[in-house]
Amino acid sequence: MSGVRETSVVIVGAGAVGCSLAAQLAEAGHAVLLLEAGPARRNEDLVSSALWARRLKWGGSPVIELGDKPVGHAFNAGFGTGGSALHHYAVWPRLHPEDFHLRSEFGRGLDWPLTYDDLRPYYDAVQAEVGIAGDAAQERWRPAGEPYPLPPSPVFAQGAVIARGFEKLGMHTAPLPLAITTAPYKGRPACLWDGWCDAGCPIGALANPLAVHLPRALAHGATLINDATVVRVITSADGAHATGVEYVNAAGEHVTVHAQLVILAAFAIENPRLLLASRNDRHPQGLGNGGGALGSYITSHTAGLIYGMFAERTEPHLGAFGGQLLNQDHYGKRSHSDPQAFGSYQWMLAQAVKPVDLLGISTTRPDLTGPLLHDFLRRAAHHFATMTAVLEDLPLAQNRVSLSDRADRFGVPLASVTHNQDPSSRALWQSSLVEGKRIFEAAGAAEVWTGPGGSMHIMGGTIMGSDPAASVTDSYGRVHGFANLFVAGPGLFPTSGGVNPTFTAHALARRSGDYLIRHFSALTP
Repeated sequence: MSGVRETSVVIVGAGAVGCSLAAQLAEAGHAVLLLEAGPARRNEDLVSSALWARRLKWGGSPVIELGDKPVGHAFNAGFGTGGSALHHYAVWPRLHPEDFHLRSEFGRGLDWPLTYDDLRPYYDAVQAEVGIAGDAAQERWRPAGEPYPLPPSPVFAQGAVIARGFEKLGMHTAPLPLAITTAPYKGRPACLWDGWCDAGCPIGALANPLAVHLPRALAHGATLINDATVVRVITSADGAHATGVEYVNAAGEHVTVHAQLVILAAFAIENPRLLLASRNDRHPQGLGNGGGALGSYITSHTAGLIYGMFAERTEPHLGAFGGQLLNQDHYGKRSHSDPQAFGSYQWMLAQAVKPVDLLGISTTRPDLTGPLLHDFLRRAAHHFATMTAVLEDLPLAQNRVSLSDRADRFGVPLASVTHNQDPSSRALWQSSLVEGKRIFEAAGAAEVWTGPGGSMHIMGGTIMGSDPAASVTDSYGRVHGFANLFVAGPGLFPTSGGVNPTFTAHALARRSGDYLIRHFSALTP
């Protein structure tokens, strides 16, 4: 069976940027249809449990991962209403001005087709909209912008202990900018600081789609359909316009959506997969792939993991999952002791951590078993501390999404993702571990150890650029060669910078939304 639907705007993916754009466009009077491949989720469905939190991770078609530094798609992606933003940690720093012109200033990586100043007003607008807590004056590295609308988050014992090490080494800390309410804000209550952010936030203190944008979109007439897997983008006979999408619903029926505007707001791997899989006679290499850039320049931050045990009580279960304090003293691309290291990084201090599960205390010591593990956990429950470096990943053209020979149950080829780490990015990670151990030792840790360089966040694959031969979209996310086909999300990033990407993804979406509203009639057939 099959069906047909009509709408003004169809958005693929009900995650952070999909719901943000849905709210903007619905409030502007457009009929918006949101299609989400995963299940429906509500705040009241969320459970503060490490085991339950796993169901918020990726649950769609398998992603094949290749290379020496796999991107960790199953961990980083989300599935269901809210997408990966439902289990993100709400750490919202801004990119720095130099992140936007890496190639022209440093001769490495790529340049963005816009500057920090182009994006600054949208950072400011988004932080007022969602409520970011922090201290802009104390955050000495922060680029120019409006002060945060909420006071900073509290510093608990773990944060104070680690900050002592930075101070002894002449380094600086500031409150971590968090999209979490430290006081009631726009109808949302203040955070409880019980450290369950990765399981979702049932009270709405953490800024995710369920708390901020989706209610606004639905209140202004947007429609959300869950269990709706989009299998292709449909284009006009001349190949110049997107006319809609085809999706498979929960009953296995194929439904065609005719729309004036098509926005792909799935995650960084699914968007290029869908554009590649939508190839046709007019676009035999995939939509927006005239120059061969589609799928390329996938990046993923490396995590620099530092752990320690202290004599005083740290009570590591308290706070936010993202951390309590920030350090960006070594954000400069060439500010590192190792001459082979290149790129930016930041430290996020004092993540709230639980005893078990993937990011739990127990997994930091896989060498311990039996009574030794039990003794370690008894001590660590009150004396453990941790911090994480977010390390820039230099973009490489060969790190890319391609289509596998295998297909999913809907007949769409699976995504195959190759990601290898540039040697200078690996040297940057190793340099951060040396520094991190020095900081913990200066703080008085009785034991210090490090973890493997896991992948955090996924960017690229549909990069923006000024040259259609070397990029997939323009600075607004419009796919080259199409008037009304747009991409949103961190897949647009030509470079990764050394900060969490969610704030920048929101700022880009806000900028694109304003552009779409101003030029809607000129863009749509």
